Amino acid sequence: MNDKIVMPVWTIGLFIVVMNTTMFNVSIPSIIQDLSITADLGSWVISSYSIGYALSTVIYSRLSDVVQIRKLLTVGLVVLGLSSIFGLFAREFHTLLAARILQSAGAGVMAGLGLVLASRYIPIERRGSAIAMISAGSAMAFGLGPIVGGLISEYFGWNGLFAITCLVLVILPILLRLLPKEQSVPFRFDMLGALLTVVNAATLLLAVTQISGVWLAISAISFALHIWHLRRSSDTFINPLLLANPAFRKLVVIGFCILVLNLGNLFLMPLVLAKVFNQSAMTIGLTIAPGAILSAFLTRFVGRWIDQFGNMRFLLIGHGILSLVMIAFSTLLGASPLVIMIGYLCFSPAFSATIASLNNETSRILPKHLIGSGMGLMQLIQFFGGSMSVAICGILLEIQRNTSLLHSYKHVYGLLVVVGLCSLGILLWYRLSGMRVGIEDRAAAK
Repeated sequence: MNDKIVMPVWTIGLFIVVMNTTMFNVSIPSIIQDLSITADLGSWVISSYSIGYALSTVIYSRLSDVVQIRKLLTVGLVVLGLSSIFGLFAREFHTLLAARILQSAGAGVMAGLGLVLASRYIPIERRGSAIAMISAGSAMAFGLGPIVGGLISEYFGWNGLFAITCLVLVILPILLRLLPKEQSVPFRFDMLGALLTVVNAATLLLAVTQISGVWLAISAISFALHIWHLRRSSDTFINPLLLANPAFRKLVVIGFCILVLNLGNLFLMPLVLAKVFNQSAMTIGLTIAPGAILSAFLTRFVGRWIDQFGNMRFLLIGHGILSLVMIAFSTLLGASPLVIMIGYLCFSPAFSATIASLNNETSRILPKHLIGSGMGLMQLIQFFGGSMSVAICGILLEIQRNTSLLHSYKHVYGLLVVVGLCSLGILLWYRLSGMRVGIEDRAAAK
């Protein structure tokens, strides 16, 4: 596989898919107003896509161990393209929500298989650059999505946002021509395990968003059934060997926290700019865009630096910057829109470098036969964290209806500060654990 051609083309496709999240972020105020729904209900337009994206990501990644990537890509992008055409004609909330869920069922193919491609076909000495390119494509989409979304929403309405995602149908034949041909192998797909994974994620999200003890009980039962299934079955959808790896468990929690920060921030920034500073959708996009552009510009350097200096340095630096930006937002948010612009100029490159380093570190610690399922599970946990973040942010804003808007947003950002510091603490624990294992290995060798 010629990764110098394949990975940039793949990144373009991933850019379109990820931008499908942030395009809708700036349109949430318009959607809430047009459809006469509450903020917590409006958050489902984003969180439903994110959780479906996460679930489909792990399914495609798991299947990539036994099914040709070309076949999986065809199924995913056709589903995404057709559901986007359906979304062009959505006129009420339930139709819009259905379109977003159907989109997410296909969208996960780009995120999941991109990391599998890089981990499987690119040597470790160049892998950091490839993963950094993928991560930067995501980061740029997170930032430029608001500009594109703002322009389209302002002139064509939020239905027009679905037209952009239809472009994946143009990318598909190009990638099919470039991707390596693989041999499918006989396998037994763990349908029950996949179903339980979906039920686990959906019921837990419902328990949180609905603040429901009933859904929490159902979720607990589904997790108990899944644990029973993992213990009695072989070749399960979620590989138990991954969960038995303490280093992988720590990295998964860090990935969860990082996406909580990123999608929570991307949900809140447009609302602050619209509600506190009365900015239009297009102006919101222009305020957020410089951070994404800077992140894209730094991509070539970040990937090279990760390959040269290692993952831990950028994980630590990135975590520090992300936490500092959240602290700044929780204290200085009402001063000026420039606070958000400057903050995101720091936040976006830091997120891109952090997530690239995290994914590269994950691929490094996993044996080759677990890369597909391991990277898929990592993606699932990451985007589940993003889904939870958006949903919880919407709930917290709804709960604080009697509090001033500015203070409500500051309180939610305060919670994100706590998440960022917890993630930094786990990262330091991971680092110290790795150093201790290295010392023990050297002592045993002597």
